[in-house]
Amino acid sequence: MAGMGMNFVDTVMAGKLGTVSLGAIAIGGAVWSAVFLFALGVMMAVPPAVSQLDGAGKHAQAGAVTRQGGWLALALAVIIWLSIRNCAPLLSMIQVDLEVTPVALDYLRALSWGAPGVCLLLALRYFSEGVGRAAPTMWLGFMGVAVNVPANYVLMYGKLGFPALGAVGCGWATAMVYWLQFVVLLIWIGWRKGYRPYAVFARFDWPDWPAFAELLRVGLPIGGMIFVEGSLFVGAALLIGSLGQVPIAAHQIAINFSALCFMVPLGLAGAITVRVGNALGRQQPQAARLAGQVGIGLTLVTQSIAAGLMLLVPGWIVGWYTTDSEVIPLAISLITIAALFQFPDGIQAASGGALRGYKDTRIPMVYTVIAYWLAGMPLGWWLTFRMEWGAAGMWTGMIAGLSIAALLLSTRFLRTSRRLLPVSIES
Repeated sequence: MAGMGMNFVDTVMAGKLGTVSLGAIAIGGAVWSAVFLFALGVMMAVPPAVSQLDGAGKHAQAGAVTRQGGWLALALAVIIWLSIRNCAPLLSMIQVDLEVTPVALDYLRALSWGAPGVCLLLALRYFSEGVGRAAPTMWLGFMGVAVNVPANYVLMYGKLGFPALGAVGCGWATAMVYWLQFVVLLIWIGWRKGYRPYAVFARFDWPDWPAFAELLRVGLPIGGMIFVEGSLFVGAALLIGSLGQVPIAAHQIAINFSALCFMVPLGLAGAITVRVGNALGRQQPQAARLAGQVGIGLTLVTQSIAAGLMLLVPGWIVGWYTTDSEVIPLAISLITIAALFQFPDGIQAASGGALRGYKDTRIPMVYTVIAYWLAGMPLGWWLTFRMEWGAAGMWTGMIAGLSIAALLLSTRFLRTSRRLLPVSIES
């Protein structure tokens, strides 16, 4: 949630600049998310690899895997940078509002310079979390928000002699924060005694292709899975963007708050991956299954709180973002709809985290393609443009896709974990 706080701050501060700036960050953020989520997913191969080695007491090997993760991060950074800086044809093809498009492109070009910093940050973050040290991630997130607020203020509104860059200033501020977070975590891991058994920085390694290939074998399906899920929301934002400035502004408010709430089950999913992987490294399949079950149960609790807020005080939530009388009623209706997908969204995230602990990633990727792009997106498009439900139609499609994914992934976890149990336990 602390990490997502930067996006929350960007959205709230851009909302004060008007619907064009808010729409630009919505569209730009959607495109960034589509590419970044793929990289995030690929890098998720690091925690299960590190946690299983850590559970088996192979600390030096866990450090070696992390160094290979650094090379993987650099390769992904190049892909992100090139993709983000060459996405103008995409916005033109889907006919995003003509006032929003140039601002969104400038925002993305600024943000692209943060790609190497955030990818290298992920490599170190996932190593730290893989060995059970998640607190640095939390503190880095809080630090990012603390720095992002004044950086946004200076660059967006033109303070301290800087020009007023508007929404584009958010891009530069976020890129700067990504690099700062990477440098701080680099120093922290190199300094703290608890990381020394892993000897992450004890030597320089060129890419080890077998180890690199193993990370890709696990990570590419995760990247595909995360990308497919993220692209559902990205596609929804881009299609709603063709409806005009007010619908996309309302959508950005609702999806931003939903994403903020989703950070809790996403954090639990990361914990589930580490606990499952560590238990498997210790040759304890019963403990691995229990970790997944407890994680899914906790997710249901946290999502109940999120759904309750959205149903009980949607107007209060929307009031954080905007005072625009045209945007407010639509945003309130979308926040209310968002309450309905909190449960399936949480269950699919937690189940996916458990499966990553087992390094079971290929079939889950296929499941997400079925759920999001063969069911959710077509239904959302049909309701939005054929049935003329507007933005609410796309959100209904997202609920359907998330529900199908939750059912498929949770069933897969239960079957996978049961198969590894000793016969006496299983019976």
